[in-house]
Amino acid sequence: MSRPARRLQLVAVAVGLLALAPGCSSSAGGGSGPQVVAAENFWGSIASQLAGERASVTSTIVNPNTDPHSYEPNAADARRLAGAQLMVVTGIGYDAWADRLLAASPLPGRTVINVGKELGLATGANPHQWYSPAHVRLIAEHISAALAHQDSADASYFAQRKTAFLHEGLARYDQLRAQIRARYAGVPVGYSESIFQPLGEDLGLKLLTPYSFAKAIAEGTDVTAQDKQTVDAQTSAGQIKVWIFNSQNVTPDVQRVNAIAREHHIPIATVTETLTPPSASFQQWQVSELEGLAAALHSATGR
Repeated sequence: MSRPARRLQLVAVAVGLLALAPGCSSSAGGGSGPQVVAAENFWGSIASQLAGERASVTSTIVNPNTDPHSYEPNAADARRLAGAQLMVVTGIGYDAWADRLLAASPLPGRTVINVGKELGLATGANPHQWYSPAHVRLIAEHISAALAHQDSADASYFAQRKTAFLHEGLARYDQLRAQIRARYAGVPVGYSESIFQPLGEDLGLKLLTPYSFAKAIAEGTDVTAQDKQTVDAQTSAGQIKVWIFNSQNVTPDVQRVNAIAREHHIPIATVTETLTPPSASFQQWQVSELEGLAAALHSATGR
């Protein structure tokens, strides 16, 4: 048995003991209404805004230094998840640890929103769908409907929260995206990780980086020599006008391209995989990144 699998087995056993022990609770802490657990804090932020005061929402991965791909849950994580009436996971292999913990702690009536399954995405698809604005809205709809299903007496409250989030909470996010699309559509850019692909496509930017390069960096696998050569050449020749990299995952390959971009005076913008800072809301985080990207594009093009 692998070390991660063994660790998950031990966590599952610990959850069972905690649930049976007198005075111990397997539910998520605090608040009234449904207990909601999100595997990652970007979905947790959205769920919290949709739930308001009528549900308790907690997120498992909140530390910006944590790699969600390789996260190993502990007994406290498993306890919270065991009591979740609504669980939001990314799926598509991104947080398989959550699927295994859910299987180890079934709860009658629990609703699980698996983002990949909700979007009909097959294994191998880009899991970073919180960077897809259209999919963010769709998953928000699903979370709101699940909250109403768990607490039908507050259905109208959840509907109001959803409307406020989609039309007010995301207003600046939507505005910035429209402005960038109108002004910079077609501008060639490079990007270090597949997390940026959905947003880059939404913005109409020309993504020159081979997807295989961005996917390998995101998944921690080896980048091919051909992809390294292509990305280095695109940068040194000025074929890309802006370089966008994930500041939470600066591998030697990314460091090298960052250095080439600086050497050739190519503006650099950053993105992160999870909320930065962790206290930010989903839209505050995304607006900050969009503002940084807009500034880099302006610097590169003068528009």
